[in-house]
Amino acid sequence: MITLNQITGNLVDVLNNRIYPAKLTIERGIITCIEETDKDYDQFILPGFIDSHVHIESSMLTPTEFARLAVTHGTVATVSDPHEIGNVLGVAGVEYMLENAQKTPFKFYFGAPSCVPATTFETAGAVIDVADVDYLLQKKEIKYLSEMMNFPGVLFEDEEVMAKIALAKKYGKPVDGHAPGLRGKDAEKYIAAGISTDHECFTYEEALEKLQYGMKIIIREGSAAKNFEALIPLLDEYYENMMFCSDDKHPNDLVLGHIDELVKRALKKGIDVMKILRVACVNPVLHYGLEVGLLQEYDPADFIVVNNLSDFKIRQTYIGGELLAENGKTLLDYVTANSPNNFHAKTKHLSSFFVKDISSTGEIKVIEALEGQLITNVLHTKIKIKEGALISNVEEDVLKLVVVNRYEDVPPAIGFIKNFGFKQGAIASSVAHDSHNIIAVGVSDEDICKAVNLLIETKGGLSLAQGETQEVLPLPIAGIMTSENAYKVAQQYTQLDKMTKKLGTSLYAPYMTLSFMALLVIPHLKLSDKGLFDGDNFTFTDLFVKKIIHSQSSNSKSIV
Repeated sequence: MITLNQITGNLVDVLNNRIYPAKLTIERGIITCIEETDKDYDQFILPGFIDSHVHIESSMLTPTEFARLAVTHGTVATVSDPHEIGNVLGVAGVEYMLENAQKTPFKFYFGAPSCVPATTFETAGAVIDVADVDYLLQKKEIKYLSEMMNFPGVLFEDEEVMAKIALAKKYGKPVDGHAPGLRGKDAEKYIAAGISTDHECFTYEEALEKLQYGMKIIIREGSAAKNFEALIPLLDEYYENMMFCSDDKHPNDLVLGHIDELVKRALKKGIDVMKILRVACVNPVLHYGLEVGLLQEYDPADFIVVNNLSDFKIRQTYIGGELLAENGKTLLDYVTANSPNNFHAKTKHLSSFFVKDISSTGEIKVIEALEGQLITNVLHTKIKIKEGALISNVEEDVLKLVVVNRYEDVPPAIGFIKNFGFKQGAIASSVAHDSHNIIAVGVSDEDICKAVNLLIETKGGLSLAQGETQEVLPLPIAGIMTSENAYKVAQQYTQLDKMTKKLGTSLYAPYMTLSFMALLVIPHLKLSDKGLFDGDNFTFTDLFVKKIIHSQSSNSKSIV
């Protein structure tokens, strides 16, 4: 890699709202002098982009491989929540991420997971308790308490939840939020407890209200959850209190773009470039206290070079004065990694996926998946039966959904879901937020069983089964990542995604959408390894719709 000593260009000083021609002198990775010149340059130097909330594990890549893709898009740092691997391996999983991240000059900053497991209504591979959070928050690489998904615990002042928040305050580190749809007095109380950000807002009104309560709002645009269009109108006025993030990004999407794409889209909305760069580059550094340079004297030499401020073609990415990417090509080396795991499920039999018809109404509750959103709707639909058991109703696009506990050998949980659109086959994934059990959806029990068993054989990954066709992308690291070359993984995933689309789905990222159907902290209806879950009332609910009987002698009613 090339180490830079001097560079010239039009300097975009976002902190001071200035653009001027300049010469930068760099010594040992630090900007030691910025000299204004009278030259006319054909390039612009600006701070690097920062993903202000991302789960590296969702890229299915190790941190070092994620970095190789991210630098090509001008990203120099991430604020990373390692709770995905934390749910599988506990503190050891978090430390795995820290150790791997140290093998690259890319700047990874991690949080201490606040909710492992995310709820008590699912089986995870580990617990990260108050003592573990205390241990992690004392590490210099840990910059914050990561997303507090247990917002009911905050509202009801749960002892463990409040103890974790108190530790973050003790160490002077911010607390990230996660409270989709929380409004009014509840939102006000949640924020007053010390929760500083939220990346889960999916409407303009919700985000505006939280901004007015003093919260910072992160605009998310990932592979599945896409909130940019809903929230971007807020940026012009509230740019000082907003950031950009991807949250969850599949490798094929990361090859194509990252935070740079949000910058370009915001520019097309006519928003002032300095406001956009404040959101994309500066606010995360100030909020989380990151050691990332902002093009000031004696800052680390972290910056990018672009052709102009209209189409933002990224020519070069520098971190600590080292050239890490140039003209779309990564200059970071591939780094090997070991593969810790926690996987104990045994081969399943076809009978494991049968559900007997015990309905009194002939109706079941169905999860309605929504394109571009993590929230789901609740539908009631007529059941389809074959030989006394419930089966997928392909004509109505109501398919069987299963979650298989990967940590213990127990029967799977079964539900039904709409909007996957498959006409044949099944897919399965051991990337299933947040506990990462095996989740599968399909047309027939036979193909669902095959897809699940493919992952049990490989101890994690993504799979597809359609009759004799069986494909799998192995993820040997905790069942959620691989140490393979990032570009190879992106290519493998792209091919698997194409095969999935041939099954009939119109979802943009079917595997990513599937992975969130077990995330109980997102309303309204989800499926854990223990059963169907009502996210509004935070309790399990029955698959079958109950019959409501009204009494003729009074207004009373009973459910049977």
